[in-house]
Amino acid sequence: MSQPISSSKNHITLTIAALGVVFGDIGTSPLYAMRECFSGAHGVALTPSNILGVLSLILWSLIFIVSIKYLLFVMRADNKGEGGILSLMALLIPKETKVRRFIDPVVAMGLLGAVLLYGDGIITPAITILSAIEGLKVLTPLFEPYIILVSLAIICILFLFQHKGTAHIGKVFGPIILVWFFVLTAMGVLGVAKNLGVFSALNPIHGFHFLLDNGFHGFVVLGSVFLVVTGGEALYADMGHFGLVPIRLGWFYVALPALMINYFGQGALLLSDPSAIKNPFFALAPNSLLYPLVGLSTAAAVIASQALITGAFSLTQQAVNLGFLPRLQIRHTSADERGQIYIPIVNWALMIGTIFVVLMFKSSSALASAYGIAVTGTMAITSILTCIVARKLWHWNLAVVVSIGTAFILVDLAFLGANALKIVEGGWFPLLLGAVLFTVMTTWKRGRQILTNRLVMATKPIERFVAETAPLARLRVPGVAVILTGKSEGTPLPLIHNFKINSVIHEHVILLTIVTDEVAHTDLAEQMSVESLGANFYRVIAKYGFMDSPNVPEVLRKCKDKDIPVDPTSAIYIIGRETLIATEVPGMALWREHLFAFMTRNAQGAMAYFHLPPKQVIEIGVQVRL
Repeated sequence: MSQPISSSKNHITLTIAALGVVFGDIGTSPLYAMRECFSGAHGVALTPSNILGVLSLILWSLIFIVSIKYLLFVMRADNKGEGGILSLMALLIPKETKVRRFIDPVVAMGLLGAVLLYGDGIITPAITILSAIEGLKVLTPLFEPYIILVSLAIICILFLFQHKGTAHIGKVFGPIILVWFFVLTAMGVLGVAKNLGVFSALNPIHGFHFLLDNGFHGFVVLGSVFLVVTGGEALYADMGHFGLVPIRLGWFYVALPALMINYFGQGALLLSDPSAIKNPFFALAPNSLLYPLVGLSTAAAVIASQALITGAFSLTQQAVNLGFLPRLQIRHTSADERGQIYIPIVNWALMIGTIFVVLMFKSSSALASAYGIAVTGTMAITSILTCIVARKLWHWNLAVVVSIGTAFILVDLAFLGANALKIVEGGWFPLLLGAVLFTVMTTWKRGRQILTNRLVMATKPIERFVAETAPLARLRVPGVAVILTGKSEGTPLPLIHNFKINSVIHEHVILLTIVTDEVAHTDLAEQMSVESLGANFYRVIAKYGFMDSPNVPEVLRKCKDKDIPVDPTSAIYIIGRETLIATEVPGMALWREHLFAFMTRNAQGAMAYFHLPPKQVIEIGVQVRL
């Protein structure tokens, strides 16, 4: 009996923690979603039938997209417990894709979904914090001139403290969001009491009538309705941190009921007092509680933003390890949790982007026009990839996959089409950002393949090198040399150049290749292979997951367990640093070659990325013509 009790307590603890990370984005949508359906650029008339119709669409969107699609279908597609668009993509990458082909449709869709999420990571802090601070205008218009200034100050503070990590403050995130959902529920109850007839919106027929009665205008409003589910992708992306069960518990027992009752409360208020449409969320609260509510809303907005920022860090780490971005400085902010990381360049880029969109759009209503297009695109791609997983990996019946996939994709495309109408009004921003990042990622991937091919062409078989140098015993010097090479075949150029320049070879030579596997995490002891090449030459291949941080000294300690006489504290690490020269040789467009060379020059060095001790490293320059 004790085991189930312990397990139950653990689930409750993880559920509360998950509330603060997973549900922050979707939990702050009531700040602006209902308002945008009626007073936004494409809002409909504030009539009782329209209010009930919008409420019905909101409710059934939450149920169909979040509850059914993500919680019951998509989240089955975990990659060793990890979720997210790149984890899903990694499940489907054929082994030969990374070597023989540049990019296939599955990889292209996965990358496109990933880059669109960066736009979400910029817009979410802007729209949620602006929406929270705009609550001050409900008290008095005197605050209006300071809304943007206060919002920018909070945004700057948020990003400036990212380097400290969430390890110390993460414990309070869950309780704050739990209080937030309790307040959402209480406010909703106050609103519903004004008009109990609002519960007729539970009937989905109101949603169908709304779309039929309003025609194309009703379809356009779907772009605003979609704002209520924009955090759905976060549930899947953060699955690895908390597990499926706590996320399901948090959604079905806390988040969904609170959101539903709050939206219905706003609807009931609008049925009784249409003038409340200026800000129906804050209009639900008594005037005496507006200041505390603005404070709590701001805290919830910051937490929602934190979740997206952390997600951008994790997404970037996955992209680096999968070979779609150059090595970047990644700092681990917790000694206990490997998922808690900080990437300076991503943090400052997100900060600049968020400040830019606040200054450009100036209000949460204007930002709502830019919000949604990126997330709908990612959700549609997630549906397609999950259906492919269901067919290829789960071996589901084709008819079942087609039926389920058609239903999900049709809904996704309806929301995508409605949001596409916002492109001119601001939706162009996340699309432009996504296009730039997609170009950067594919250029890096292609450039690395071309570079690897050029290096392979310039080398010779390792067996030949060993045979030629083995007889030269007088040239062997004591110690161990570790040669880092990205290719698990041939003779690394740094080794060849070191021999030509110094005319010596160390007594023991380890050719080390770090490989990123398609799984999120690996057990290094099980995923490391050692091959003796003769004459004290060894080839070592160490596999890491795409969410792991490679650590070469750690690999060498494992080598010692496999009877290779190596001491990480005294070994010499020899690495190559390529100087790239763009040429007209077929491979990539010249401008992409220059872009790739620029990224290579500014990538984090192998010494820092692989945790090599600086005093034991020798860098050898290699000039390569692309």
